[in-house]
Amino acid sequence: MEPTNTEAPDYFHKVVDCQWACPAHTPVPEYIRLIAQGRHADAYMVNWKSNVFPGILGRTCDRPCEPACRRGRVDEEPVAICRLKRVAADNKGDVAARMPTPPKKRIGKKIACIGAGPASMTVARDLAPLGYDVTVYDADAKSGGMIRSQIPRFRLPESVIDEEMGFITALGPRMRLGERVDSLAALLAQDYDAIFVGTGAPRGRDLDIPGRREAAANIHIGIEWLASVSFGHVESIGRRVVVLGGGNTAMDCCRTSRRLGGEEVKVVVRSGYEEMKASPWEKEDAQHEGIPILNFMVPKAFTHEDGKLTGVIFEKVAPVLDEQGRRRLEPTGEPDAHIECDDVLVAIGQENSFPWIERDIGLDFDRWNMPVVDETTFQSTHPRVFFGGDAAFGPKNIIWAVAHGHDAAISIDHACRGVDLRLRPPPGVAFSSQKMGIHEWSYDNDVSAEDRQKVPLLPLAEALDDVKAEVELGFDDPRSWAETQRCLNCDVQTVFTRTLCIECDACVDICPTDCITFTVNGEEEELRPRLKAPALNPAQDLYVSATLPTGRVAVKDEDVCLHCGLCAERCPTGAWDMQKTLIEMSHAGGCAR
Repeated sequence: MEPTNTEAPDYFHKVVDCQWACPAHTPVPEYIRLIAQGRHADAYMVNWKSNVFPGILGRTCDRPCEPACRRGRVDEEPVAICRLKRVAADNKGDVAARMPTPPKKRIGKKIACIGAGPASMTVARDLAPLGYDVTVYDADAKSGGMIRSQIPRFRLPESVIDEEMGFITALGPRMRLGERVDSLAALLAQDYDAIFVGTGAPRGRDLDIPGRREAAANIHIGIEWLASVSFGHVESIGRRVVVLGGGNTAMDCCRTSRRLGGEEVKVVVRSGYEEMKASPWEKEDAQHEGIPILNFMVPKAFTHEDGKLTGVIFEKVAPVLDEQGRRRLEPTGEPDAHIECDDVLVAIGQENSFPWIERDIGLDFDRWNMPVVDETTFQSTHPRVFFGGDAAFGPKNIIWAVAHGHDAAISIDHACRGVDLRLRPPPGVAFSSQKMGIHEWSYDNDVSAEDRQKVPLLPLAEALDDVKAEVELGFDDPRSWAETQRCLNCDVQTVFTRTLCIECDACVDICPTDCITFTVNGEEEELRPRLKAPALNPAQDLYVSATLPTGRVAVKDEDVCLHCGLCAERCPTGAWDMQKTLIEMSHAGGCAR
């Protein structure tokens, strides 16, 4: 293998698995260490720079960072990264003075953002401080988009939304709320230099089966019903409720139903429990509130009597594999099941809807009626129109919308300055040795034996009595500190200096996970299995040195390294050093002007 190029930022970035997995590339270990030091405002600002909505995401993120967390490979549970983000947000104090201020002078470029959800507000956050004249349009009276309309208040208090949207509106974008855009052509006819479309996936999928029209009064589209609850238009539901669907929206629908009068609430899905799209903790929360999840049942018809819904008929199915090993669902032959109910909530997916975009303005759509959008630049086939969030590539989640907003803002900035849109600003990378002596480090390198902390919950009776009462209470100081100690400091990297190595193999002897090997070089496929501890995870790179005087190379398996620093402490010549690598993604304005 060739020696590892540690000058390339992607190598050490990839070692920080949580940051690499986060679409916005938040420096997770950095802010966790700040929380451990009681520096919550600093931790909040580290988050705010990358993910924009720390308080919101600390309660609602889909947490792609946590399955990637290295702690989950040496322990049963990853670090509670998302809940620690909330700790920073809840304890930050007043950070208004630390936010950017509106520029005193505009640069003469006008940008329109359609929709005031997470993607559009990220674009506004990035471009307004640079002097762009940003105008945000939204049909609703308040900003937030799906964050405000679809996430129940018992998961996300409105005060958190107001505060974090307020940090962005304080930067000076013109907020034209309560104003729906009905024609993209009309907006293009105005003097905007660029238009960003961040309208989300606002239409819930319906279920056209027998009885749908006859019982329509008691059959509701999930996301529309949640919005009606959020805005106070719906305050009750029937005693018996069936929720169709297995995603996070279905979990929000069933839990909201329990709070609005639903005594017998059931979730019914066509797939198995493990195949449900809902996050594992969302399913657990629903079951904690006494809501059963019934699997492998396909709705066939709504039953009704005198125009009133009486229930849903389901066909029972089971998974089978065809000759090619593909999984499909087939009827079991058992009698159909009839579940009686007073209301049904349909949460089987969301769709994009662009009736307001004319098809003759030079903006192409694909066969699924989605705009053709470049996955790097987020530019459509119309050079002045950009997309992001769910409007670009279909429904995902808030953190992806934020990442799209950052990337689209870079492209809009480049387009307005005549810079190649594919020229992306490189991330900022800072290396700093953590050495404070021969056997001391400036970071806490002890590996905690603590189990993952459990977040305290509001008592169930209180939670179900108030649709706005936040269920998760967050970590207190002892719990948050204990959880921070579970972080393995994966951004504090082992950096090897070949010219200092005397090949005594002391680092090999002391390594608690056997991740260091001195051996003859070879091709990767041949080298991996003959390391001291075979490196069986090809998704994690091997750290390979240049050839040493004996003809061997030093090889380290990044997959199982604990970043404990014992190799560097034991090395008699200082060939190993522990260096913190702070990697921060550049946003709009990151290139030289």
